[in-house]
Amino acid sequence: MEPDIRPPDWPRPPDCLPHHMLHLPHEGARICVAGLVLVRQRPGTAKGVIFITLEDEFGVCNVVVWQKLYQKYRRAVISGRLLRVTGRIQREAGVVHVVAEHVEDISPMLDELVRLHEGAKAGDQP
Repeated sequence: MEPDIRPPDWPRPPDCLPHHMLHLPHEGARICVAGLVLVRQRPGTAKGVIFITLEDEFGVCNVVVWQKLYQKYRRAVISGRLLRVTGRIQREAGVVHVVAEHVEDISPMLDELVRLHEGAKAGDQP
């Protein structure tokens, strides 16, 4: 097990599986992941499916958002910088995806990280 090297006071989404542990739940398990949005893709050939790549401090996670769910969580999917996604594990050809059931924009947590970082930098000044 890797040591926890992040500062203990960083805000963290509750109950989220770190991305390096996505291989542990069984196929179809309902899980929650969170991360920075790296990529949003909506290929014309995908019939309205949106693919999102999230990153946390341990790795990346592939999220599949079906058209019907996109309509429900459109604002979060389009504009969220930091997302928490609840969904089901799907494995195909050695690739793990989370098929979204609920998408939440938790971008305000980034502002909290910036505030904590600025406070730490100010304390380092002579």
